[in-house]
Amino acid sequence: MNLSDIVTLLSPQILAAPADPRREVSGGYAGDLLSCVMARARAGNIWITVQAHPNVVAVASLLDLAGVIIAELAPVDAATVQKAQAEGIALFETPLTTYAVVAKLARAGLAGMDA
Repeated sequence: MNLSDIVTLLSPQILAAPADPRREVSGGYAGDLLSCVMARARAGNIWITVQAHPNVVAVASLLDLAGVIIAELAPVDAATVQKAQAEGIALFETPLTTYAVVAKLARAGLAGMDA
């Protein structure tokens, strides 16, 4: 599965377009505690969270994540979007809950860290 497939599947609002829409997504990680994400997410993962501040982009960049999906229409400020664009981090927003996003991705065959 790649980022373009995720956009087709979820129809999120694209806040920061991916540098490469064909970038492969290696798995998914859902979590809101930045320290847990830093410890458990892996390069190439898509991260689902309700956190929507610039530190999310910093963590995604540090870990070389494929992108971030902000669930539940959590308010994303302009600084976060600008940072994602500057760092080439795909940033999406959806009204779906974290659970619904994860369920859709899992049904489509994207594995989590425990799979």
